[in-house]
Amino acid sequence: MSHLFSTLTLRGLTLRNRIAMSPMCMYSAAADGRATDWHLAHYVARAVGGVGLLITEATAVESRGRISGNDLGLWADAQVEPVARIVRAVHAEGAAIGVQLAHAGRKAWSPEKGHGPELPVAPSALPFEQEWRTPQELTVPDIDQITAAWQAAARRAEAAGFDLVEIHAAHGYLSHQFLSPLSNRRTDDYGGPLANRMRFLLRVVEAVRQVWPQEKPMFVRLSATDWVEGGLTPDEVVVVARGLRLRGVDLIDCSSGGLVPAPPLALGPGYQVPFADKIRREAGIATGAVGLISAPELADEIVRNGRADLVVLGRVLLRHPYWPLEAARVLHYDMPWPRQYQRARLP
Repeated sequence: MSHLFSTLTLRGLTLRNRIAMSPMCMYSAAADGRATDWHLAHYVARAVGGVGLLITEATAVESRGRISGNDLGLWADAQVEPVARIVRAVHAEGAAIGVQLAHAGRKAWSPEKGHGPELPVAPSALPFEQEWRTPQELTVPDIDQITAAWQAAARRAEAAGFDLVEIHAAHGYLSHQFLSPLSNRRTDDYGGPLANRMRFLLRVVEAVRQVWPQEKPMFVRLSATDWVEGGLTPDEVVVVARGLRLRGVDLIDCSSGGLVPAPPLALGPGYQVPFADKIRREAGIATGAVGLISAPELADEIVRNGRADLVVLGRVLLRHPYWPLEAARVLHYDMPWPRQYQRARLP
């Protein structure tokens, strides 16, 4: 039976445990999208702390697709080496590291409510909220260009040495905007029925998989529900996940919401785990569970009972970079400690 500290193999990558760090924006990149010393310290600390997999913050495939002006990017070759040194340092501590490739679409430049130096784009000319800037509706040639940008960013991710790539299609960003009928009012091949609304994401995945090494896994982060009537539903997301599996995706990172400013209907420890469970069972694909998971016992139960293959932690790892070491103690698992910290190890 699998448990939190069992290994997980996806294609040619074996993770030392089932604990992953969720992508979380640090708002600390240089203005040109390059990684800084902050990112190096941030990611390496969690690798030392025993995390099996780290996934970088949303890393933009083009400059207008950043969530903020200080987000990471991989739209230029000059951005490769600053993240490559982070990859090397994380590997030296025994962890794997992936990159989340993203495009914010109409939610770009969020501190200014979409009023950044570049015009935001979206499947339809619908702003995120009343005060936000109305985005420019993408033409089919625009869609072709952004798909090519995703592919080029994946090539740079491979050059940097990342172990896996995750496509961000959740939290109201561009790929999610195409998926949801609330933000996609198109009448062409990219709008209308679900088969059309998922076309953009499938194209992006196919383009990335073409250049991403076959021995390396690919993840996709999806919002399983928009939490509002008329939005994307879990049943639809199962259909999307099946299509992604057929195109070479290995794991769905299961989150929710973000498309419109509506809170979840209920919050609590593990409140999003049922989405990971449903997609895993009904789409036949590995999943990652997220959502207020902080207790080691809950994290272990999720894996032991087959509700998800990976537990993806966010805020708790910001508070406690060495959470895996403490979780192992609580769960009576003999996890190796960094030799530099042995004197602090508790029985």
